[in-house]
Amino acid sequence: MLSRRSLVVVPLLFRPSRLFSFFTKSPIVVHSGNTRRPLLRHRATAFLFTKPICTDDSFPCFSMNKVNHCYLSTLSTTATSPTHDSYVSLPTSGTTLSNKSKRKARRESPEGVLREKLNMCSNRGDVVEALRLYDEARQSGVQLSQHHYNVLLYLCSSSDVGLGLERGFEIFQEMLMNKVLPNEATFTSAARIAAAREDPGMAFELVRQMKGFGIAPKLRSYGPALMGFCEKGMADRAYEVDADMIASGVVAEEAELSAILKVSVDAKRADKVYEIMQRLRATVRHVSETTAEIIQNWFKCEEGGKVGEETWDEIEVREATVRGGGGWHGQGWLGSGEWRVTRTHMDETGVCSFCGEKLVCIDIDPIETQNFASSLTKLACQREVRADFVQFQEWLQHQGPFDAVVDGANLGLINQHSFSFFQLNTVVQKLRQLSPSKRLPLIILHKNRVTGGPAQHPNNKKLLESWKKSGALYATPPGSNDDWYWLYAAVSCKCLLVTNDEMRDHLFQLLGSSFFPRWKEKHQVLALFAFAYT
Repeated sequence: MLSRRSLVVVPLLFRPSRLFSFFTKSPIVVHSGNTRRPLLRHRATAFLFTKPICTDDSFPCFSMNKVNHCYLSTLSTTATSPTHDSYVSLPTSGTTLSNKSKRKARRESPEGVLREKLNMCSNRGDVVEALRLYDEARQSGVQLSQHHYNVLLYLCSSSDVGLGLERGFEIFQEMLMNKVLPNEATFTSAARIAAAREDPGMAFELVRQMKGFGIAPKLRSYGPALMGFCEKGMADRAYEVDADMIASGVVAEEAELSAILKVSVDAKRADKVYEIMQRLRATVRHVSETTAEIIQNWFKCEEGGKVGEETWDEIEVREATVRGGGGWHGQGWLGSGEWRVTRTHMDETGVCSFCGEKLVCIDIDPIETQNFASSLTKLACQREVRADFVQFQEWLQHQGPFDAVVDGANLGLINQHSFSFFQLNTVVQKLRQLSPSKRLPLIILHKNRVTGGPAQHPNNKKLLESWKKSGALYATPPGSNDDWYWLYAAVSCKCLLVTNDEMRDHLFQLLGSSFFPRWKEKHQVLALFAFAYT
């Protein structure tokens, strides 16, 4: 707990809607007669997106000088060597081999035998035996593939044996001279070898060369250079790597942010400490004990007590806090003097046992939300009839905002053989009861759902008509995908989204943003229907 200046980092708390507290304090039982009890609960999910690796027709060649630095030049290639992982020459004497025979031939070929032995060395972490096999293969003229080289480089990069580090770049150079195409794993292992040789500059140069080959670096690719600079206390070089990561769209996780924070604290860079702490707040759900100690050390150190504005505009700070989602103002360090740092805990209601203050809910960055809504609109207009989606946006602007959006088709079909308006209405009415304004949520249904099938039943017709009159029902046009509509409505209204759709198909993968999983975590609510018989 920090006193003197209010600064509480609570990555787990947020404020998506006035309805949110109803869904977090306790489960909600939605009664529907004597046989069904739908439960609404908050749901957190996450996505993993990967990038394809591109290739290039040129290969780099490294040469070592007396100070063990590598210099990269480009070799144009006029011939292409085989790069398939399981390359082996098969008989071409006119005989036709079955797939089974081909696989057996590959396994029993010198290349296949070497692959199997290297894999066993990798499992055991036996770099000495792997290097012996490598030397033996070169003497025997065995043609090594990308997989062979990557296993060797991985073992060299993770070895505590000096021989592995010494020969790592020799193997890397041999691979490139033989025109075997490298990939991200190749460069990452080479960068780790450079970092193990206490040369983070070389590790960073390898990442840059990787991008020159059209290969997208991953977080692990930057790790050796970033951690190496941080361990050496080279703050400016660490910031350089961090900036390159941001430019490449690579998002730092706690380990990387913690390392940058520590080097910033040691260098007494108050501006960077502030920046990294805000990035931790935005991206890390739970900080580790190590990170907590680094933060605590900053507020205990002399420099931490010196920085800060003596005077500030309270109204401006208050308005900035609201714009920032309720948890931070972004105006820099305010106040000066010694901090009082105390370890404390929060009770179930979010009240601090030390100062008695209650934690506020923190929403995600409003600017991120707006940018996400814009990208969502662009994608929807590309895949839907633009006029239809624009018409929906205009309708929503006139009728909204709503406290909740309901994926009607999804809720009406949960545990049902046919669409159930009764089940859907049960959830809708419960949401209305929970709404501070007692307003109906927005119900998104495809036009076919409101004109045919169960919609023709007199009771359902009456129900649909009441929703229409209340401005709570929107029927998406024929041929449209209603997912775009309910997702856009929930994002633009900054409200809850009630759906059991996991949002994992290709449509949602198009969103490809780290923001989307965080938005789902804070705004999606599941409806579970439990059946009880009396």
